[in-house]
Amino acid sequence: MAQDVWPMVHAERAALVEDLGRLGEEQWDEPSLCAGWTVHDVVAHLVDTARTTRLGFVVGLAGARFDFDRQNARGVARERGATPGETLERLRRVASRRSTPPAPLDSRLVEEVVHGEDIRRPLGLTRAYPPSAVGRALRLQVRTPASFGGARELLARVRLSATDADVRMGAGPEVTGPALSLLLAVCGREAAFGDLDGPGVAVLSSAS
Repeated sequence: MAQDVWPMVHAERAALVEDLGRLGEEQWDEPSLCAGWTVHDVVAHLVDTARTTRLGFVVGLAGARFDFDRQNARGVARERGATPGETLERLRRVASRRSTPPAPLDSRLVEEVVHGEDIRRPLGLTRAYPPSAVGRALRLQVRTPASFGGARELLARVRLSATDADVRMGAGPEVTGPALSLLLAVCGREAAFGDLDGPGVAVLSSAS
């Protein structure tokens, strides 16, 4: 059911708040896996997306002249505090929200899991994400067209096979690896490619 997404989203936010609370201030300036953004920027983005409503998203996109990148940059600038502590407190305050942009609710899992790794991997942090959260995020991502940030077209070129979950999808040269790494790879995170095997990895690499 769609509404059971929220407990998983809230759990991911709470886990990230806990991890961030142990960071030194200098670690917030580390480059994340999200190109062009620091760890601090990604946290600010998560605050912004947690606050976003369906109407607010449409209004904001129109104000950004329908440029998703511009809209995201404005959101980061708006929600990034003067200090890491201020931004962390903002994330803590929105952690239990249930607002969402006009997108499938499982997109909230994509947001939390992928951006969670954007932050954790460069800092050497690990999290055992619930398999159900990762699986749902991956399945949504491969159903979503590239024009909306997804990887649907990619599944006509590669077959994804998770080694730790019942996930087999796509057509073409096979890519095998943990479901989390498959999710990151189809989201264009090259840092995950080293976790993957198979002839389809070259296809993923050429598409990133």
